Amino acid sequence: MHKTNKFILEAAAIFVAYFYFGILQEKITKSKYTYEVVDERGEKIYLTEKYTYFLSLVFILCAINYAVATLVLRIWPQEEDKTSKMYYVSIAITYLLAMVCSNMALQWVPYPTQVVGKSAKPIPVMILGVLLGKKSYPFRKYIFVLLIVVGVVLFMFKDKGKSTQDVTFGLGELLLILSLIMDGLTGGVQERIRAEAKPSGQQMMKASNGWSTLFLGVALIVTGEGFKFFEFAHRQPTIIGNLLVLGMTQAIGQMFLYNMVSDFGPLVVSVVTTTRKFFTVLGSVIIFGNALSLLQWIGATLVFSGLFFDAFFSKGTAKKSPSNKS
Repeated sequence: MHKTNKFILEAAAIFVAYFYFGILQEKITKSKYTYEVVDERGEKIYLTEKYTYFLSLVFILCAINYAVATLVLRIWPQEEDKTSKMYYVSIAITYLLAMVCSNMALQWVPYPTQVVGKSAKPIPVMILGVLLGKKSYPFRKYIFVLLIVVGVVLFMFKDKGKSTQDVTFGLGELLLILSLIMDGLTGGVQERIRAEAKPSGQQMMKASNGWSTLFLGVALIVTGEGFKFFEFAHRQPTIIGNLLVLGMTQAIGQMFLYNMVSDFGPLVVSVVTTTRKFFTVLGSVIIFGNALSLLQWIGATLVFSGLFFDAFFSKGTAKKSPSNKS
């Protein structure tokens, strides 16, 4: 398959899979679940609860991802993955820390702030890809990525007028920065793996999720959340089916995501996942006929400009250097 067509296919699959994943995840975490108890007088009382077992959620997702990648490798065997286990252990740790930090940040910052903050993910991925992954980028690449990031931030930003509260830097913002650093470390290690061992996307997916599942399993036992989740699942048996569907949706997305990491590198993946948020919001604006603010128009222009120039100059570089694999 031509490299351009392969990129379009993988990017489209990531967009679609994670779009449905986001809908299902919101349904699971935002819904109110009703259950029945009997009081001291023997009368039935109906109570409501919410899903709060996020370690269990991620554990199930990683376990399904690992199972799917293992099955694919059984059906289509590949050459032995000679990547150092320490690389995969590092990826698992930094990925889990990034997830924990970004979710913990929601206790101190609103969700839109988290989304905007995480939109800067390509920047640490690029910087640490250079420092750890020994990757080099032309100067214009930095400019194009910066255009995309700034454009997404402006597009997601909503002006709520003058706030009476002082703008402060607190624990929530610090956690977001730590999450971005962990994202960058993950990308840097992935870049080094791609340069040294060149494993397939399925091999990277299997190893990374395998170690993540192991670490999360230990965390569930130590924190006691695993037992509380089983109690919740006993009260709400429908949650199991919803989580399995959620896991399969993410597994499909991760399959293409890791293929893209293997084929094009973690920086390209971070740009794709960042612009996915932009196009999701833009699509809803177009479908429902909502008007764009001036900042959103500027942001949209910057995103499309960054994507266009990056694609145009990358294509030109590829034509000049047929052996270039970046």
